[in-house]
Formats: sequence, structure tokens, C-alpha cells
Amino acid sequence: MTATAEREKSEAPVAGRRPLFARWGLIGWAAVLAAAAFLGWSAWSVRQDDPAARTGPERTRDLVLRSARAQIAALNTMDPAHVDTGLRAWLDASTGPLHDQLERDEPQNRAEIGKSRTTAAATVTGIAVTSLDVRAGKAQVIASVQVKLTLRGGAPTLQRKRFEAGTARTPSGWRLESLTAVPVGAR
Repeated sequence: MTATAEREKSEAPVAGRRPLFARWGLIGWAAVLAAAAFLGWSAWSVRQDDPAARTGPERTRDLVLRSARAQIAALNTMDPAHVDTGLRAWLDASTGPLHDQLERDEPQNRAEIGKSRTTAAATVTGIAVTSLDVRAGKAQVIASVQVKLTLRGGAPTLQRKRFEAGTARTPSGWRLESLTAVPVGAR
């Protein structure tokens, strides 16, 4: 035998044995396929998640967020041309002590708003539930609100406000029972 033939014989793989890199290649491809299958299943299950089908605290939290967002915006919105509609929206958004206070102050609010020439339109830009007691039907939320103030005939100005609100479950849904402005720099 020649030296070249001997070298070729020693470099040739032994029958029945695969080179080491081939085995690791199979393991790598198996890991890639497993990861792809897991990611596909995860994406599918996320797409199947229907918020309306939720039960338990997360569904209640979503209801509280949706209700509080609309009600905080309503309590920071007023058009002097439609005072009755605005005051009705305030009462509809509230319950408990806040509702009682708004009813008690309605004549004074009506007079002040009637004299005002400023329209306020509020948008809740961020909101979160800070505590939720499903059994007691109570929740606390914090919210960031942008209020667009427009003086009749003037240019609009923007105000940014932060609020802490207490909500309570009522027969007609979740309503605000307290609304407190949070000063800048607090908490």
C-alpha cells in the first residue's frame, strides 16, 4: 500500500459512525424546530385570547379601567352651551359621596358654568388600577388626563392633570365615588 492510500483509509469514516459535527447538527436543527413550534403555539394562543371571554379579576379589572376612563373624562369635560348635558354626565359618572356632593353643588355649578366662556374637553391619556377588591366591589385607579381648554373665540390650551379615583360597583356598573387631583411631584 502506498502512503496516500493509507492516509485515505485512515481519514475515511468508520462504517456505522457519523462524524461528530453531523450529530450536533441534528441536535441543533431539533432545537430550532422545537423553538419554532413553541413560538407558533404561543402566537396562536395569544391571538385566541378574547378579552370578552375572560372571567375573574382580570375581566373585572378591564371593566373598571374602561368605566373609570370614560367617567374621569366626563368629570373633566364641560361645554357652557350644553350645561344640562354636562351636569347630567357628571351625575351619571358618580356614586356615593361624590354623587351627593355634585347634586348638592348643582345650582352653584350651573351658575358658574353658565357665566364661563370656556369649553373643557378631557382625554384620559393613561390609567391603571392600583387596587381591586372584587368581593367588596371597590377599586382604586390613577389616571393622567389631558384637558383642552378653549375660550370662546380663542386658541385652545392644554392642561395635564393627574387624578386618583375610587370606584364602586353599582347595579348600573362601576362608578366613581371619589376623584382627587394629585399634585405634580407627589408620589
